Amino acid sequence: MPFEPVQPEKISHSVVRQIEQLILRGILKPGERLPSERELSDRLGVSRPSLREALTGLQASGLLTTRAGSGVFVGDVLGSAFSDTLVRLFAGHGEAVFDYIAFRRDMEGLAAERAAMRGTDTDLKVIDAIFKKMEAAHSKRDPSEEAGLDADFHLSIIEASHNVIMLHMMRSMYQLLREGVFYNRQIMFKQRTTRDTLLDQHRRINDALQARDADGARKAVEAHLGFVEDALFDQDKADRNEAVAQKRYDHEMRS
Repeated sequence: MPFEPVQPEKISHSVVRQIEQLILRGILKPGERLPSERELSDRLGVSRPSLREALTGLQASGLLTTRAGSGVFVGDVLGSAFSDTLVRLFAGHGEAVFDYIAFRRDMEGLAAERAAMRGTDTDLKVIDAIFKKMEAAHSKRDPSEEAGLDADFHLSIIEASHNVIMLHMMRSMYQLLREGVFYNRQIMFKQRTTRDTLLDQHRRINDALQARDADGARKAVEAHLGFVEDALFDQDKADRNEAVAQKRYDHEMRS
């Protein structure tokens, strides 16, 4: 008969699986600090020796890391998505930015469609809450807060699609974007008219999601990223024209 005795699971293994699930689902984020040992053992309802055994195993696997005097943190698991060599290659070739936008348009359009269909009511509340923060930040002169919330808004949609592979891949992509590998995001938010347009586009995305309009959500995301692509193309062209003009000016001044 194909039966085997059921083995009781060690408490530390249960703790490991729970923390792994929280990291896999994107609830615990890279660099996030875990609660203190006492608080975590109380929350999990396990003894501190069992907790320590679990944390030791998670640190050995690279999912958690310890910082002396600071505590235990979620490891920087995003670093494995792209090698340093590939990141340098992206940064050194301007055409990569347009492939990046095209990839985002495909992936995020699909994520928005799925979020509208499969996201829970709480998922949609999270997206709406982030958009409301964007609206509040929009009135501020410094665009950095709004730019940061822009990334959070898009990632919340990907989270709501409930595809863990897409989630971690796109988090890696956004990390490169935050580091300026593809382009300087702050440029997009410097002009008031552009900021107004971007906010309106995010509002349309949010409205479609809250209405669970899957087709409308996908089209709103695609339209938004099409606008970003056009803006980056125009900026790239303007930069090239300025470089040529500067050469003419330098030549004229030497004549």
